[in-house]
Amino acid sequence: MAPKSKISRTRNIGIVAHIDAGKTTVTERVLFYTGKSYKMGEVHDGEAVMDWMPQEQERGITITSAVTTCAWNNHDIHIIDTPGHVDFTIEVERSLRVLDGAIVVFCAVGCVQPQSETVWHQADKYGVPKVAFINKMDRVGADYSGAVEMMRERFTSIPVAIQIPAGSEDSFQGAIDLINWKMLVWDDATQGSEFSIREIPEEFADQAKLKREKMIEILADVDDELADKYLDGEEITVAEIKKALRKATISLKIVPVLCGAALRNKGIQPLLDAVIDYLPSPEDIPPVKGINPVTKKEEVRHSSDKEPLAALAFKIMMDEGRKLSYLRIYSGKLHANDEIYNSIKKKKEKIARLLRMHANKRERIEMASAGDIVAVLGLKTTTTGDTLCAEDHPIMLEVMDFYEPVISQAIEAKTPADQEKLASALDKLIEEDPTLRVKYEEETAQTIISGMGELHLEIIVDRLLREFNCHVNVGRPRVVYRETIQKKVEMEGIFEKELGEKKHFGHVRISLTPRKRGVGNEIIINVGDSVIPAEYYDVIEEGVKEAMMNGVLNGYPVMDVGVMVIGGTFREGESSAQGYKIAAATAFREGCKIADPVMLEPLMMVDIITPSEFMGDVIGDINARRGEIQSVNPKGTVSEIKAKVPLKAMFGYSTDLRSSTQGRAVFSMIFSEYNKA
Repeated sequence: MAPKSKISRTRNIGIVAHIDAGKTTVTERVLFYTGKSYKMGEVHDGEAVMDWMPQEQERGITITSAVTTCAWNNHDIHIIDTPGHVDFTIEVERSLRVLDGAIVVFCAVGCVQPQSETVWHQADKYGVPKVAFINKMDRVGADYSGAVEMMRERFTSIPVAIQIPAGSEDSFQGAIDLINWKMLVWDDATQGSEFSIREIPEEFADQAKLKREKMIEILADVDDELADKYLDGEEITVAEIKKALRKATISLKIVPVLCGAALRNKGIQPLLDAVIDYLPSPEDIPPVKGINPVTKKEEVRHSSDKEPLAALAFKIMMDEGRKLSYLRIYSGKLHANDEIYNSIKKKKEKIARLLRMHANKRERIEMASAGDIVAVLGLKTTTTGDTLCAEDHPIMLEVMDFYEPVISQAIEAKTPADQEKLASALDKLIEEDPTLRVKYEEETAQTIISGMGELHLEIIVDRLLREFNCHVNVGRPRVVYRETIQKKVEMEGIFEKELGEKKHFGHVRISLTPRKRGVGNEIIINVGDSVIPAEYYDVIEEGVKEAMMNGVLNGYPVMDVGVMVIGGTFREGESSAQGYKIAAATAFREGCKIADPVMLEPLMMVDIITPSEFMGDVIGDINARRGEIQSVNPKGTVSEIKAKVPLKAMFGYSTDLRSSTQGRAVFSMIFSEYNKA
């Protein structure tokens, strides 16, 4: 066999899961067994390598996705450990955008929890192949087959158990490898670094036989070569099973499932083997597509050093006051001191330093190539989602979607000295976090920050104090409302005024139409060049967009409105860009006033898991909060309740839920839609 190229020996993977399923613990074990760290950090001691921010160590959760590189079996694995908390979904989204594969960690007790569904669907959206690891097999209530069954119900890819646990809860001994037909038992004395491979004991043999048969059957369904041998009753070799598994995993048909107990150091090495055996290298994924900004045609870049440079900046971080940009290189090479081109901002950038990251430690490198994930210093104008490429071969890769914030809070500086720091600190935080919005309100002289949830804003305020030494007073969290219209109207706007010796004139006629909830705004200019010259179309659109920022009822942004410019007039020598812009904005505002405007409030999809005896109380409480129950699923001793509830009614809910269920229920919520308030 020819030696494999560097790129085929690279894996870019993320570890994703619901909060508390054990992602960071799994990552810490991976770093320990691959020789990256000398002791295992524990999340509950605040010592995990990947949770290096003080806010993460105090709360025992992951907030920012950390990148690290380790080696296993002569392969380089780049790992991103992502947050599980729904307020930081954007961190998961942008990591999945640049990864080739993912390990999805499930808790054997909680099985498929709400946030693990969200991250699974995010991975599907970007076509990311997955390997599932069912963790916490040693916990009371661990149910491996229940978890696999639940994955089968909830997801489109078929879960295939390639291991089954030998025992569970207190009697969890190790894993039975169905492919190689062996049992793996980990040695506690070496912290799980060593494990023995044994014959499968009698007590597990029958169950293992059934499950192996099932595994081959599923593979035969998705792989024609294997199907022929299976139907002819021929013996199927280990190599054939692995080949079929790899092919079906990369084409998103199946997901291999493994098991273990990361905190007890069990099950990690086979998981690393599965990453190498079944998840794709950068060569195995389809070439990345983009638009050439000059020709406006679609182009592709294959994962190769020989192709022109194409890289995506997927994360910006402030590190000791300097801007660190994380890049995924899709094609080409990158050297320290290279001049590159940002095709989104249309600016040249220079790379001062090229770094390989290990959480928040770094190592200087001189060159990086296709398939690498690196950090660079020196990029001035680049923000999250920008494409960096060779200027003579420009390309714009698909931009990333960001979520709209649903909750806001007023903050004000405590002293004039803090006031000076506040603006620049917030600018830096916005660069890092595309889901954070900042707006200054003239009337109240307050700064309003908006984000994805209460925890998100709490962390922002905490970082203002710690990283930027900026003290602020904080108002109560408030809901971000929207406005829209309910009937179709036509309206004209005329602007005629003399401003500093020059006459300004603009006249447009527009029609406003309510659109379906959630589809967004649309502006169409449907007049000929003879009515209004084409050079004014952009300013008319700009005028309407600016007017959409502040609605007529309470000044909230307007959404789901279709605007069509259907007429107007032009006066030679008097018509001006400013005239048309003001006329368009006036027409939009006046039109909204008579189009039956209405306030919209954000509704949240709330997912509650509660012991069944408290179900009645929980449902009663949701109804009292104007919530609408979507479904109730009993799962043994607990029940899962899904409901849509106005965000306004959800402030302080965690405290109320704890007190009404003796602290035993948990919930998560995610933005669902806007609806009439």
